[in-house]
Amino acid sequence: MSYNVLIVDDSRSMRKVIEKTLRISGFDIGEIYEASNGQEALEVLEKNWVDIILSDIHMPVMDGLKFLEELRKKEDYKDIPVVLITTEASEERLGYAMSLGAQGYIRKPFEPNQIREYLSGIMGEPTYGVAGTDEGCDF
Repeated sequence: MSYNVLIVDDSRSMRKVIEKTLRISGFDIGEIYEASNGQEALEVLEKNWVDIILSDIHMPVMDGLKFLEELRKKEDYKDIPVVLITTEASEERLGYAMSLGAQGYIRKPFEPNQIREYLSGIMGEPTYGVAGTDEGCDF
């Protein structure tokens, strides 16, 4: 089964790095959607079905924490798994994100195998025998 993914990050280059990492990780990707902040992400969700969201915390307009707050208020979106991909070091902020329903976080920099294993676990997919390579990758 392939999964539609929404990547939310204010850095276009980081969104592309995450997309490339997803594609080479071996995680079964369907469509990939992008947004540069939480407000844009909510707009993308109005028009597209996504199975999982990867979001940064630090963004203008609507940051990742406010996005999580708003997402969990909406009946159609409240159960979509959200994984933070962030440089955030504050355990308090990360704990708050978890209390809002984030499934977890991956710290930047990351490697494709981390993404594959984390997302596969959340989506209930086996992580063994998955194609993909981490050779030459250190994002």
